Amino acid sequence: MSQESGSYRADQVASLLGLTLAQIRSYVRSGVIVPERGPRGELCFSFQDLVFLRVVKGLATSRVPPRRVRQALRRLRADLPPDRPLSGVRVRAEGEDVVVRADDRIWSPATGQYWLDFGPDPGGPHPRTRRHEDADAEAGSPVALTATADGWYALGAELEASDPEQARLAYRQALVLDPKHADSLVNLGCLEHEAGRPREAEQHYRAALAVRPGDATAAFDLGVALEDLERFDEARVAYERALASAADCADAHYNLARLLDRLGDPNGAIRHLRAYRSLVSC
Repeated sequence: MSQESGSYRADQVASLLGLTLAQIRSYVRSGVIVPERGPRGELCFSFQDLVFLRVVKGLATSRVPPRRVRQALRRLRADLPPDRPLSGVRVRAEGEDVVVRADDRIWSPATGQYWLDFGPDPGGPHPRTRRHEDADAEAGSPVALTATADGWYALGAELEASDPEQARLAYRQALVLDPKHADSLVNLGCLEHEAGRPREAEQHYRAALAVRPGDATAAFDLGVALEDLERFDEARVAYERALASAADCADAHYNLARLLDRLGDPNGAIRHLRAYRSLVSC
């Protein structure tokens, strides 16, 4: 893959999304996706192609027959204006049909039938899990294209282990759409921290806490970043803030015990070390 161009080979797409090369080539042959060609005629997939194939994979786990999925997506491409990307709509499996929402329209691309109601908004709140969240949709559940901040966040979480740089881009896109998307701020902070940039990580953690003051994960990660910056008094405050929101956070007790010992508070260190041992022995 070229980081500069954002171009992926077919084997890289297969590895990232858990698809087979045969599946990817089938989608290309059927016109579901139209990647560019490289100088040797090889398939070159863009980041948006990757996004769309993730949606196709989600639909493949539903009850919709594969032929109908391919037919619906081909017609959807044909129906949308040339300047309207597929990432500007939402797609879901509804029984054995594919249903699309774009602006105020809800319809089946395969049949052309319009729907009155799409049910709960597929871009609604999602369960928050710190990092590496399984973002695949369950069978029959909504499959959101990344037109929303939640969609970009889910894609970023899916890409973190295999491609941190593209995960970082996904989180940044989520923040373009929603600058207060706390989960993206936390995960982006983690990526910056792991890349050896604790000052940048600190900014993201603090931004997440400004949006969600009781976020124990953001407070704990902020404490770790501040320790790496050797700002130990501020790190202590961050760990205490994490424990104020989640008293059962064993890692925060352990880090705070170690930090208090360093800061010359042995009694406090012993207290938190006991709390840590009590939690991990349960």
